[in-house]
Amino acid sequence: MKKTFLLQILTVAFVLSQGFSALAQGVISGKVTEKSSGDPLIGAAVSTGNGTGILVDIDGNYSINVSTATAQVKVTFTGYSTQTKTVTVSGNQTVNFELTEDLMNLDEVVVTATFGTKSQKDSPLSMTYLSAKQVANLAANSQADVLRTIPGITAEGGGGEVASNIFIRGLPSGGQYQFNPLQVDGLPTLSTFGLNSSAHDVYFRNDIGIQSLEFVRGGVSTLFGAGSVAGIINYNSITGSDVSKNAVQLEWATLGRVKADFLSSGKLGGSDSKTYYALSGFYRYDEGPIKTGLPTEGVQIRGNIKRLLNNGSVTIMGQYIDDKAQFYLPFPLNAADKSRPTVGGETVRTMQTVNAADFTFNTPDGVYNSPIRDGVTAKGGYIMMKANQNFGDGWAFDSKIKYAKYDHQFNLFLDGAGFGNPVETQSTFLATAGRGLTGATNLAYTYVDNGKALPSNALLFENRVLDRSRPLNEYVGEFNLSKSIANHNITLGTFLSRSEAGDVNITYRYLSEFADNPRLVNLSYTDANGVAKKYALNGLTGTNVGYSNQSINSNKAAVYIAEEFKGEKFNLDAGIRIEKAMGEIRSYGSKAYTMQTDPTLAPNISTVSWNNNVLTKKGTVSTTGTAIALAGLYKVSQSLNVYANFSKGYFFPELRSVKFKSAYETSTYKPENIVSAEAGVKYGSSKFAATAAIYNIALSDRNEINFINDGQGGLIDDIQKVSTASRGIEASLNYNIAKNLNASGNFTYQLHEYTKYESNAELVGNWLQRQPRTMGMIALNYDNSVVDAGFSTNYIGKKYTAADNVYELDAYTISRLDAGYTVNVGEGTQKMRFGVSVFNLFDTAGITEGSPRGANIEGSSYFVGRPELPRRIFLRARFDF
Repeated sequence: MKKTFLLQILTVAFVLSQGFSALAQGVISGKVTEKSSGDPLIGAAVSTGNGTGILVDIDGNYSINVSTATAQVKVTFTGYSTQTKTVTVSGNQTVNFELTEDLMNLDEVVVTATFGTKSQKDSPLSMTYLSAKQVANLAANSQADVLRTIPGITAEGGGGEVASNIFIRGLPSGGQYQFNPLQVDGLPTLSTFGLNSSAHDVYFRNDIGIQSLEFVRGGVSTLFGAGSVAGIINYNSITGSDVSKNAVQLEWATLGRVKADFLSSGKLGGSDSKTYYALSGFYRYDEGPIKTGLPTEGVQIRGNIKRLLNNGSVTIMGQYIDDKAQFYLPFPLNAADKSRPTVGGETVRTMQTVNAADFTFNTPDGVYNSPIRDGVTAKGGYIMMKANQNFGDGWAFDSKIKYAKYDHQFNLFLDGAGFGNPVETQSTFLATAGRGLTGATNLAYTYVDNGKALPSNALLFENRVLDRSRPLNEYVGEFNLSKSIANHNITLGTFLSRSEAGDVNITYRYLSEFADNPRLVNLSYTDANGVAKKYALNGLTGTNVGYSNQSINSNKAAVYIAEEFKGEKFNLDAGIRIEKAMGEIRSYGSKAYTMQTDPTLAPNISTVSWNNNVLTKKGTVSTTGTAIALAGLYKVSQSLNVYANFSKGYFFPELRSVKFKSAYETSTYKPENIVSAEAGVKYGSSKFAATAAIYNIALSDRNEINFINDGQGGLIDDIQKVSTASRGIEASLNYNIAKNLNASGNFTYQLHEYTKYESNAELVGNWLQRQPRTMGMIALNYDNSVVDAGFSTNYIGKKYTAADNVYELDAYTISRLDAGYTVNVGEGTQKMRFGVSVFNLFDTAGITEGSPRGANIEGSSYFVGRPELPRRIFLRARFDF
């Protein structure tokens, strides 16, 4: 696949390079400085309306060729307000710029959920913009480390690098990215959530080729592209410019992590060329952040080639990923205080173990070799084209097309056997219903690795492994035609997608001691008939636990029209979107096969649950959703804007939640409706910047899915029909205390509750599961371009593990410390930065969630939960040249 992507990219680049270049009409040059000090802003970006760009030199000077009679010259520099000047071009002209600090990136132009150009400050929506430097500094273990700094987001990263649980503004969710798609360069990594339970971030990893992160909440984000009822998380990639940019970063971390990143971008061809490139990627090997003997390892390469046209551009983008990441599930903690237990003098941090990584057993299709050693895998990538063209007379066209293909597996250790207590003594293990050991005698527990008997006081933990194969093919396209008339911009667009996903689930059990990095245990016994039996062989205690096989296809087609008005004092947005969704679901049956004839093997390990190749159900469903949005902003002064927005949107029920009554069925289902309203203020000056918003969101008739135990060791989708309401306030601020010293923070309070719970009316009024009502962050940063240092802490308020609000999880804070030293080397913008970062500075063991499978039992000495990842120290060396 990698070779195919590269060939396609190179072919398109060659074709585009045959285009022609317009002759330069003049040269604009000048100097870019900081207004307060007069110092040159080395590395500031200067660009014109036709896409030509350059970076200023070490003295702050720039010189740029233009080919039009007039030019919009724009200067941007991270942390400073953007300036744009209209220049009439005639020969050589001098235009100087003086920039002032932009504390919250309010003047940054955003491209998410809009067709026209619009800054954060002038948009009638809540927005958060993070620069490349901010994203790079926040990176540690997962997307959660970046996203938890954004107001309104609850981000859980206790599972490791992938499958972060992201909740937004009190909307009910099992986590992941259900209401807020993760996008890269304007298109989602997965256009249809609910084909299976895999999260959007399994297909993409951050690298140093990220230009910015934009998070747009609510409002007209429901209209454009993939659409979103709650918000869109969009990463923008670096593309090439007239000045080359190259960087190499090496990273080491405690607990056995090594990572190497690279970035290269610039111009392809001679000085008159209008073709640019960017290439970035990484290799990473990690034995942590929790030691299990099962490493995380992989590589990702991303690139793009951009060709500037006379009045537009074409960009070909691609990704190749081959990555294996470990995923950490909840495990038994001390019930009294939810702390990590201690066994044999060692703290138990996880029940995952390399000792359980090589299970094999016989099946009708041959010997099955478990892929659990690989964890969560993604191998494949995408190729994408972005094209835009200004036709003149106010007409413009913008399009994005992507094809993606991934071989994806989500293999994980679960959080118990699915019945009985999470941790058991040898005597209670015998008595637990579901194991078929009633009346058994002469029990012998022995270690698999050396055959020695377990100590009589050794505790036992029976667990399950769930291997999931989830290949994905996806085609996505977005096309927009716009017309500008005076202060109005009208956009007519369409979004199309087709997704094909498989979902094969194989579940089996094994027995181990209860300890950190546990050893496997064998169990033999004599049954009630006096026959010698083996309940656990090589640690395996169940090859007949579960097998399911399902494939889901999804087709979506949306059309939308939007009006954007930009006036001297008012900005208005309005629009409507209509979308048709269709899905086809195929389910295949399974049955128990006897694979071992040895009479000493108990039925739990002599039979296997496996595919019988019989199509048991085939069904198609369809639905149509309509969204409307209206938003307005009033410019009170140059520093202060107020805004409000309203939207009525929809969320299509997850296709995996659809249950058919007959073997072959065609039916329709209703979308889940969401009504949202928000009002807020945005203020920005050179010393102080702040935003504040109040909101109200009502969701009706949602199919809430929880993956729970069936009481017999298997797993089922528990689907509840619920309605919810959430009212809240979000605020963020940024203040320059002194030169180079800055304080920032945000605060969220969300009053969320169930307003309907179809199966249990007593739950109405309860908090939503796994979501706090109070969150916040404070940060202090110093940066004089040579020495930088920062401290931040996030507060996550109390929450409940489930809708019944029985188990409360305490509030906690998670802090990080960052510092770096930058030295200029050679000439120009060449520099090296040596940095240190400490994630979870105080080694907080705050519990992010309880067992989502309902493994907790009232009165048990243990509570099944997932703590935050432990403290980790990162050392980084980056060379920019």
